[in-house]
Amino acid sequence: MKIISGGQTGVDRAGLDAALEKGIECGGWCPEGGEAEDGAIPDKYPIKVLPGAGYGQRTKRNVLDSDGTIIIYFSYATGGTELTINFCIKEHKPYVLIDANEISIDRAAQKILEFVKDKNVLNIAGPRAGGEPRAYDYAKSVMILVLESVK
Repeated sequence: MKIISGGQTGVDRAGLDAALEKGIECGGWCPEGGEAEDGAIPDKYPIKVLPGAGYGQRTKRNVLDSDGTIIIYFSYATGGTELTINFCIKEHKPYVLIDANEISIDRAAQKILEFVKDKNVLNIAGPRAGGEPRAYDYAKSVMILVLESVK
């Protein structure tokens, strides 16, 4: 299994941090310049810069390069999270929606485990920390449970 994301704060980094902590391969694409809302994406994340790309192109590439996308959101999807859903639909790529305001961490992990049974590369997406302060902790807790179950 491999976890990919765009390296943004919040859900993206939670997925990468969970993978790094559990010794799972990870990566993905980030926009040209390697920037996130908090500045340069830290070097500890093994993601690649997509030349000439902005956030939208990076989002699409991560959707295309995955076997499925885990989308965590809080009540409703906006911005890049909504764009991710749209790319999944347009490109006919599988995805699972996790409303963190409605689903417990344990139930979210169970739902994701059902989704990932036949998938190797998983894209994880959702709000950045600046838009949803709870995003990182929720997503990391969920992904730790998922990764512990698939090892």
